[in-house]
Order: sequence, then C-alpha cells, then structure tokens
Amino acid sequence: MRHIGVTARGVIAPIFKSGDDLAAGVLKSVLEASKAEGFPIEDGDVVGITESVLARTQGNYAEVTQIAADIRSKFGGGDLGLVFPIMSRNRFSVLLRGIAMGCDKLYILLSYPRDEVGNQLVPQDIFDETGVNPFSQHFGEKDFYDTFGKNLHPFTGVDYIEFYKTFGEHIEIVFSNDPAHILKYTKNVLCCDIHSRNRTARIVKNGGAQKVYTLTDILTESVDGSGFNEEYGLLGSNMASDTRVKLFPRKSGEFALRVQESFLRETGRKVEAIVYGDGCFMDPIGGIWELADPVASPGFTPGLLGTPSEIKIKYFADNDLSGLSGGELEQAMKRQIRGKADNLVGAMAAQGTTPRRYCDLVASLCDLVGGSGDRGTPVIYIKGYYTNYATE
Repeated sequence: MRHIGVTARGVIAPIFKSGDDLAAGVLKSVLEASKAEGFPIEDGDVVGITESVLARTQGNYAEVTQIAADIRSKFGGGDLGLVFPIMSRNRFSVLLRGIAMGCDKLYILLSYPRDEVGNQLVPQDIFDETGVNPFSQHFGEKDFYDTFGKNLHPFTGVDYIEFYKTFGEHIEIVFSNDPAHILKYTKNVLCCDIHSRNRTARIVKNGGAQKVYTLTDILTESVDGSGFNEEYGLLGSNMASDTRVKLFPRKSGEFALRVQESFLRETGRKVEAIVYGDGCFMDPIGGIWELADPVASPGFTPGLLGTPSEIKIKYFADNDLSGLSGGELEQAMKRQIRGKADNLVGAMAAQGTTPRRYCDLVASLCDLVGGSGDRGTPVIYIKGYYTNYATE
C-alpha cells in the first residue's frame, strides 16, 4: 500500500541571470536532485518555477524614466490622480517614483483603514473607536492624522503617508473608499488597485473622468528599450533597485510547455509545469492578503486546468460509514471515492472542500515551499498531487 500522498520539494538551483536558458537549467536541477535524493520522475508530477527567475532570464526590467515616459505619453504630463495603490515598498514605491516623474501634480487616493491586500493605515481598534463611516467620510492628510493619529505599519514600521510623499513635493494624499472622490481633484486617473481595478475604472469613468487607465495599461509595449508585459503591464512587478523594477514575465504559458517538452524528451515522462507568483492566502495575524500579483500563476500546462472534485472523507466516516471500522471502513471509503461523480457542486458529500482551480492551489503550494527570501529553491517538484485515498 502507499504510505505517502502529496510531497513538494524545493529544488536548489543556480542563480539565474538575464539570457540564461531557464528551461534547460530547470531540467538539469531537477534531474540532479532526483538522482541525489532518490525520487523518480513520473507521469503526473508537477514542476513549478517562480515567476521571478523567468522574468530575470527574459531581462524583463524597466527604469523609472521609462515608466515616466509612458505616463507622460498617456496622460499629457499635467495633473494626475492615483486611486487605491497598495502600501508596499517592494511592489509600489519604485512605480510611484516613475509615475511622479511623469506628471506636474500628483494626487494619491488611499483607501482606509486598509488597502486592497490588507496593509493597514489604521489599526482596527483605533478605527472602531472613532466611529468613522468608511463608506461616506473622506479626509485630507491633516484631518486624517487629527482623526486617527500617526500609525506605523505593524510589519515594516513605515508610515506610508509620509513615505509616499517623499517621492515629490508635488504629491498630495487624500483618503476615501469611493474611487470617484479623486474627481474632485483631477479628471486624469490611473487605477492602481490589483483585483478590483476594472470596477474602479468603471466607477471613475461613469463619474466623469477624462482619461482612465489601470496599471495593466502601462508598459504594455517597450518604451525607450524597456521591458514590458502585453497582458499585465506594471502589475506583478517588483523592486529590482531604487530606480528599476522587474516586470511580470512574458509568455509564461509558452515557457511552461517548453519545460514539459524538455522533461518528456529527456525522461519519457509527462510532467505538468507551472510558473507561479504569489500564493492565494491571508496572514491570520496581520490580515495581509498575499496575492499582490494579478494572478497566482501567469502560465501553466493544460493538465493544471480545472478544479478538483473531491468528497469529504470525514463526512462519510461520521455518517454513511459510521458503523464500519478497520479494513472494512477503508475499503468502503475507497469505493465511495472511486464512485464519486465528476461534478459534486452542491452535493452534501463535498461540503467544505471549497474547490479552487488547480493552477491556484498548486501555485500557492509552490509559493509556500519556495519562500520569498534566501532558501535558494526557485524550482519546486511536486509528486502525488493528483492522487487520493483510493489511489493504488
């Protein structure tokens, strides 16, 4: 009988640089790990590659001057309003530097008490004590401080109001949860939120904005020799230096297919491949939602399409099969799993399984295993992901 279900290994790999053959490097690293650690390469295994190394080998970078040039091209260089940027040194500060260089007056509209991904401007207890209605009350900077006091981010220790104002004397910050509030200051709007960007853009357009773009519209093609991303623009970018960002990788799906083909050619086994970014999970202490990328995976092979169809073992153990035990219970449970329907939506047998897309689940697993710091494992190798209790 099997004794192990899903396993995910962080594979130590070289530090990849621009121009490296990443597909070949991934194959070599996994095959060396397989030989050294004694695990086989089998059909249905999954290899994950962090988006960071793919973008790096593609040389997909942009300077703040190139961001500024695109901003001036699209908005004309006068006044500009940014709506709902997240509060992040890694994700937004370099973008803000470039955007600020591309206009003469910049208004930044921050949501409160938290941004879209959970970074807090105001601790919840302090916010609750004020009795402020976040759906109808708007603030300038002085009124905001007078009402809530000065608060630092609990993890970074940064006052993001002060920090974001350091990028230019022409910057003014206001606070509202109504995106149309920015129209009191300017009719030129860049929607900087991630997952709610299309709704935000619709609201400001309907409110009378003249020029409206989202971050997905900036650097969709090369500007003065910059990198770019046709689909996501500046979304998914990370700080590379104080004046440079690494963009989300391009053509990730094509790269995943190349990785799959290289394993098939070398080993005769069909593995699935995924390029992963942020995982889909929330920190239970700080309340920060980790998905600051536009998607958890920008590219993957077809075997990672779809959602799981699973029954809840504990439901059957406590109900239909509650009178059984030992080997009899084991065999009965396996029969239930083998006989389950392909579509269990709404079925009591599937309660609590919360089917999410395979690509999002696997990307989240890869992100947790790989980490985001100094583990040195940009490649993740997963075995047994598509097995269940009834698999022989």
